[in-house]
Amino acid sequence: MISSATVSTELGLVLVVPGRGSVPLVASLSYSADDPYAIRIAFDVGTAEPVEWIFARELLATGLAYPAGDGDVQVCPAPPGRRDVLNIALSSPSGQARFEAPASATSDFLHLTYDIIAAGREDEFIDVDDELDELPWRA
Repeated sequence: MISSATVSTELGLVLVVPGRGSVPLVASLSYSADDPYAIRIAFDVGTAEPVEWIFARELLATGLAYPAGDGDVQVCPAPPGRRDVLNIALSSPSGQARFEAPASATSDFLHLTYDIIAAGREDEFIDVDDELDELPWRA
């Protein structure tokens, strides 16, 4: 079993601001074998701690080819003619944001995660009994 294997990269994104243009920024993508289903994306927004979103690795992979996500995170490829753009939309009670990410760099990152744990084999790296022991049970 792989433990504590991680991969991360910095990704240049564009924050799309309707009616105002766009703002370039850098986000950190990370993946860990300790949480094999999840991708983390962190944005440095000038506070002590970055703003972090966690979502399914499969959602990101699917979003490279087809629109994916029904909730707070939605990912889809750009329309034809903008081949290397991946749209990422984040929504929370505090607001919404849409980003454009380089699809090829995102795909390269995903391939690095598959070197740690292959797609579809995530369940082999979760100890369900340990996870259940961590839940706060109430009597």
